[in-house]
Amino acid sequence: MTIFSKIIAGEIPCHKVYEDEHVLAFLDINPLSPGHTLVIPKEERAQVHELSDEASAAIGRVLPRICRAVLKATGATAYNILQNNGATAHQVVMHVHYHIIPKMDDGRGLGIGWSAGKLESAAGAELARKIALSL
Repeated sequence: MTIFSKIIAGEIPCHKVYEDEHVLAFLDINPLSPGHTLVIPKEERAQVHELSDEASAAIGRVLPRICRAVLKATGATAYNILQNNGATAHQVVMHVHYHIIPKMDDGRGLGIGWSAGKLESAAGAELARKIALSL
């Protein structure tokens, strides 16, 4: 059981911003910027690929609405959505969660270092083929 399971069960309080049958959204207690919100499925799964279609669709339906509300409430005009899967991808709480992180004019928000590589044509074609065959 994770801390998010305890929040869903009402055992730990949160600053709730949205709730329905499948999804709960609440303010992060260690925000990167004002309005930093977590959106979680009530289905207890560690990573996105483990979610049911129903839980995934429920998040997809409400995520844009919550983003709009966060922007309106904070006055931010930009934001990041962050979602990590697995400890090596920096996931700390092993329950699927999406961070909505407003980017403020003063620089508060998510900082990202992006060390991009280069996709070679032949390698890209082969990788795309393997991914498509795995669907």
